[in-house]
Amino acid sequence: MPTPPRRTVLLCTLAATVALLPALPAQAIPRTTAPPTPLRFGDCPASVPTPPTPERVECGRLSVPLDWHDPQSPHIEIAVSRIPASGTPAERRGALVVNPGGPGGSGLPYAVTKRAKLPASVRRSYDVIGFDPRGVGRSAPADCGPMGGLFDAPGDDPVPAGATAENEYLGALRTMADDCARQSAAALPHLSTEQTARDMDALRAALGQRRTNFLGVSYGSYLGAAYAALFPHRTGRMVLDSVVGPWDWYDFDALQSRALLRQRNTFFTWVAAHPERFELGASATATRRSYLTARRELAEHPVNGIGPAEFDRAVYRALGRTERWAPLADGLRSYLRTGNPDPFRPATAFDGPDSRNYEAANRIVKCADGPATTPHRILTDLHRMRRLDPQPILTGMEASACAYWHHRPAHRTPLGSPDAPPALLVASEHDPVTPIEGARRLRPLLPGSRLITLHDDYSHGVFASRGNTCVDATTAAYLTDGTLPTEDVHCAGPGLPAVPQQTHS
Repeated sequence: MPTPPRRTVLLCTLAATVALLPALPAQAIPRTTAPPTPLRFGDCPASVPTPPTPERVECGRLSVPLDWHDPQSPHIEIAVSRIPASGTPAERRGALVVNPGGPGGSGLPYAVTKRAKLPASVRRSYDVIGFDPRGVGRSAPADCGPMGGLFDAPGDDPVPAGATAENEYLGALRTMADDCARQSAAALPHLSTEQTARDMDALRAALGQRRTNFLGVSYGSYLGAAYAALFPHRTGRMVLDSVVGPWDWYDFDALQSRALLRQRNTFFTWVAAHPERFELGASATATRRSYLTARRELAEHPVNGIGPAEFDRAVYRALGRTERWAPLADGLRSYLRTGNPDPFRPATAFDGPDSRNYEAANRIVKCADGPATTPHRILTDLHRMRRLDPQPILTGMEASACAYWHHRPAHRTPLGSPDAPPALLVASEHDPVTPIEGARRLRPLLPGSRLITLHDDYSHGVFASRGNTCVDATTAAYLTDGTLPTEDVHCAGPGLPAVPQQTHS
């Protein structure tokens, strides 16, 4: 298997090429995509998992202009993966492009991991196509350097209290924006979702497909809606799972923060219902008190590089999937008993290359997609959040950095089109990461679309993720035969998670 080029070389190449790009108005973007050279597939980098035999995964690279305003400008390469359909020629439905979310998520390995969870009928029908969006992974990866201290361990408290702390909080956001401009100034205007949607259409043409069939999860739903806006007549069967609504990114982040507070209260109540198992209190109030004690102690005395920022990141991650609730509660109990904060340590190093690229791409894409907020709005919303709860979770407020961004987009990313075919939207009733309001708000922008709701569910990511037969069978039928349900579909969910048996070391 060939050794992939070093990430630093890609970054240097990106910086060198984009410095020559002119800035043209948005309306100069061509409405069509020139046919690219057909993709040639070969071995994949080691970061792409090997699917089970007899399936195979193959990888290629697609050359696209960094600036779709000017297709003759210098090009970058998009890393692509493919797992061929396993069915007969009669069963084949073409290619299904998948995106895992973010922005900043790598799709190159996701094609393998997601395909393994898809219903057999979908695996038999489609070549599953993954790709690293521009700025991500092996597609001209973005870099923002230290990002205003984001990777410091322990990090500063992400919930400032008082004027001095608030000014320091804003200062860190300004420094983050400065760091991104210093490291990736020439790339900032060109790593938008709209540009990535145009890459997707070039990918469609390179694969020899008339239309793009697409499965997008979380941010992937936003990317899919952007593709439908730009290329409605080339949009095929589209599944948008855990939908990001048509808000500016800062407004979405604020909505998510409020949903996380609701989810955390549900978590406290769930933990309190099992006092013998978790020993954090027999009421939601007592459980909350244990939680606040752990956070306060880590804020006052960080241990082994873990402080309030790391604690909040662990909580943010756990609240999004109910199978992580018991480990979070066990970690709280363990820390309060022993003072060992390791349960709050991320599974992968936060300062690793993948994490650094993810965080950089996340901010750059969000800030390239539309209007920015203001420092005054950030502080106003911070005060509002603290009135709702003195200890909010602000980990997902990535678009706050856009208040100081060095490149301001001229327009917001368009989403949906009345000329696009109806899509199938999927949502969990109590998803705190992409609240169900997003699906309800996006649907009118894709007229005729249907919504599958998994009721009594509290997790992020639904289709081929929650193991729900109603969701998976309905979605698989749409992908394989193209028929939307005649009306919205309501599926019974699992409810609050069962409590796993306690294990003591």
